[in-house]
Amino acid sequence: MSRLAVIPARGGSKRIPGKNIRLFHGKPMLAYSIEAAQASRLFDRIVVSTDDPAIAQLAIELGAEVPFSRPATLADDHATTLAVMQHAVSVLCEPGGGADYVCCLYATAPFVQATNLQRGFELLAENSTKSYAFSVTDFGFPVQRAIRINEDGAVDALYPQYRDVRSQDLPPAFHDAGQFYWGRAAAWLRGDPLFSPLSLPVALPRYLVQDIDTLHDWRRAELMYQALLASGELGG
Repeated sequence: MSRLAVIPARGGSKRIPGKNIRLFHGKPMLAYSIEAAQASRLFDRIVVSTDDPAIAQLAIELGAEVPFSRPATLADDHATTLAVMQHAVSVLCEPGGGADYVCCLYATAPFVQATNLQRGFELLAENSTKSYAFSVTDFGFPVQRAIRINEDGAVDALYPQYRDVRSQDLPPAFHDAGQFYWGRAAAWLRGDPLFSPLSLPVALPRYLVQDIDTLHDWRRAELMYQALLASGELGG
């Protein structure tokens, strides 16, 4: 049984230029994902999919492989994770061979931990009818009670049907935690949808999850990281 980690890391981030190699708490952001993959001892290969020579060089220095250059058509703002992974798996996994399991590990995931990567693999391996297992976390507030600001600048209920329903009577909702996505190689190649009953959730606590798309997100993530480091929560 072979296992492969693929870390997508394109060079064209616009909201945070150079995001994947920008220093986060003293070391390049990309280092956290590579180090977590190494610490998990799960992978036969750790590969970075990138179009950027600087990212490729850093990845190699950190101990990952960069066996191909990602095509420009898969390195723009519209390229999906699924398309990037299909390309990587098709290049790295020969028909009838290659890896059995492929984990997509995001490059901007400083809170990813080896133990959670192990949980995800074990969950998928134990459920042969499923295609994926990926990190999720619960919303901190019932999404059914969300509000919007209308065209007049006033507040309105996004889901009016739930306006008078007590919070404790609403079912919990979850969202993608943006850390890792374990999949069977065949599922990536088929293009099985991630957000479907073909997937299993690997639930993470909210304090280990932070999307990093803006400088505000980056600053919040740095503060969270410092607090978690001080508390001993980032042990593995």
